[in-house]
Amino acid sequence: MANPNIVSVATINGKTDSGELNTTYTTALVSNAASSSKIYKINSITCANKSGTDTTMRFSFFDGSNDRFLAYNINVPGNTVAFVTDKNSTFYLEEGDSVRGGAAANSRLDYVISYEEIS
Repeated sequence: MANPNIVSVATINGKTDSGELNTTYTTALVSNAASSSKIYKINSITCANKSGTDTTMRFSFFDGSNDRFLAYNINVPGNTVAFVTDKNSTFYLEEGDSVRGGAAANSRLDYVISYEEIS
Protein backbone atom coordinates (compact mmCIF):
# COMPACT_ATOMS: atom_id res chain seq x y z
CA MET A 1 0.00 0.00 0.00
CA ALA A 2 1.94 3.01 -1.24
CA ASN A 3 -0.44 5.73 -0.11
CA PRO A 4 -2.64 4.91 2.93
CA ASN A 5 -6.01 6.62 3.23
CA ILE A 6 -5.73 9.08 6.12
CA VAL A 7 -9.43 9.90 6.44
CA SER A 8 -10.18 7.05 8.86
CA VAL A 9 -6.90 6.33 10.60
CA ALA A 10 -6.39 3.87 13.45
CA THR A 11 -3.54 5.73 15.15
CA ILE A 12 -1.60 8.98 14.99
CA ASN A 13 1.61 8.89 17.00
CA GLY A 14 3.70 11.99 17.57
CA LYS A 15 7.40 11.41 16.92
CA THR A 16 10.61 13.40 17.11
CA ASP A 17 13.96 12.36 15.66
CA SER A 18 17.17 14.25 16.28
CA GLY A 19 20.85 13.94 15.68
CA GLU A 20 24.02 15.51 14.40
CA LEU A 21 24.51 16.13 10.67
CA ASN A 22 27.59 14.74 8.98
CA THR A 23 29.16 15.40 5.60
CA THR A 24 27.23 12.64 3.82
CA TYR A 25 24.41 14.66 2.25
CA THR A 26 22.37 11.54 1.48
CA THR A 27 22.00 10.38 5.08
CA ALA A 28 18.39 9.30 5.75
CA LEU A 29 17.17 11.25 8.80
CA VAL A 30 13.54 10.05 8.75
CA SER A 31 12.63 7.13 6.52
CA ASN A 32 9.27 5.48 5.83
CA ALA A 33 9.88 1.79 5.10
CA ALA A 34 8.64 0.54 1.74
CA SER A 35 6.16 -1.87 3.35
CA SER A 36 5.11 0.12 6.44
CA SER A 37 1.42 0.78 5.56
CA LYS A 38 1.99 4.16 7.22
CA ILE A 39 2.34 7.75 6.17
CA TYR A 40 4.49 10.33 7.97
CA LYS A 41 3.39 13.94 8.23
CA ILE A 42 6.51 16.09 8.64
CA ASN A 43 5.63 19.06 10.85
CA SER A 44 8.95 20.82 11.38
CA ILE A 45 12.67 20.59 10.72
CA THR A 46 15.08 22.79 12.65
CA CYS A 47 18.83 22.91 12.47
CA ALA A 48 21.04 24.46 15.17
CA ASN A 49 24.65 25.45 14.67
CA LYS A 50 26.31 24.66 17.99
CA SER A 51 29.72 25.93 16.91
CA GLY A 52 31.00 29.44 16.47
CA THR A 53 31.77 28.76 12.81
CA ASP A 54 29.37 29.21 9.88
CA THR A 55 28.40 25.94 8.18
CA THR A 56 26.15 25.10 5.24
CA MET A 57 23.38 22.49 5.31
CA ARG A 58 21.22 20.54 2.90
CA PHE A 59 17.87 18.85 3.50
CA SER A 60 15.91 17.00 0.84
CA PHE A 61 12.74 15.03 0.26
CA PHE A 62 13.82 11.73 -1.31
CA ASP A 63 11.12 9.86 -3.25
CA GLY A 64 13.14 6.67 -3.63
CA SER A 65 14.71 7.89 -6.88
CA ASN A 66 15.30 11.66 -6.67
CA ASP A 67 16.25 14.24 -4.09
CA ARG A 68 14.02 17.31 -4.14
CA PHE A 69 15.72 19.90 -1.99
CA LEU A 70 14.03 21.67 0.90
CA ALA A 71 17.26 23.55 1.66
CA TYR A 72 20.38 23.53 -0.53
CA ASN A 73 23.73 24.82 0.73
CA ILE A 74 22.02 27.20 3.16
CA ASN A 75 24.46 28.98 5.45
CA VAL A 76 23.77 28.55 9.16
CA PRO A 77 25.80 31.17 11.03
CA GLY A 78 27.60 30.08 14.18
CA ASN A 79 25.47 29.77 17.31
CA THR A 80 22.14 30.23 15.48
CA VAL A 81 19.10 28.17 14.52
CA ALA A 82 17.70 27.71 11.01
CA PHE A 83 14.11 26.65 10.38
CA VAL A 84 13.81 24.45 7.30
CA THR A 85 10.06 23.77 7.61
CA ASP A 86 7.35 24.49 10.15
CA LYS A 87 3.65 23.73 10.70
CA ASN A 88 2.75 26.07 7.82
CA SER A 89 4.67 23.97 5.29
CA THR A 90 4.05 20.36 6.31
CA PHE A 91 4.48 17.52 3.84
CA TYR A 92 3.98 13.76 3.78
CA LEU A 93 6.33 10.82 3.40
CA GLU A 94 4.67 7.90 1.67
CA GLU A 95 6.13 4.39 1.77
CA GLY A 96 9.70 4.42 0.45
CA ASP A 97 10.17 8.18 0.94
CA SER A 98 12.63 9.82 3.31
CA VAL A 99 14.04 13.10 4.53
CA ARG A 100 17.77 13.23 3.91
CA GLY A 101 20.36 15.75 4.97
CA GLY A 102 23.94 16.68 5.66
CA ALA A 103 26.31 19.52 6.41
CA ALA A 104 29.56 20.90 5.03
CA ALA A 105 31.36 19.98 8.27
CA ASN A 106 30.90 17.19 10.79
CA SER A 107 29.74 17.78 14.37
CA ARG A 108 28.59 21.40 13.98
CA LEU A 109 24.89 21.12 13.20
CA ASP A 110 22.16 19.37 15.20
CA TYR A 111 18.76 18.70 13.64
CA VAL A 112 15.34 18.05 15.16
CA ILE A 113 12.49 16.67 13.02
CA SER A 114 8.97 16.57 14.44
CA TYR A 115 6.42 14.41 12.67
CA GLU A 116 3.30 12.27 12.99
CA GLU A 117 3.23 8.58 12.16
CA ILE A 118 -0.23 7.85 10.75
CA SER A 119 -1.55 4.32 10.29
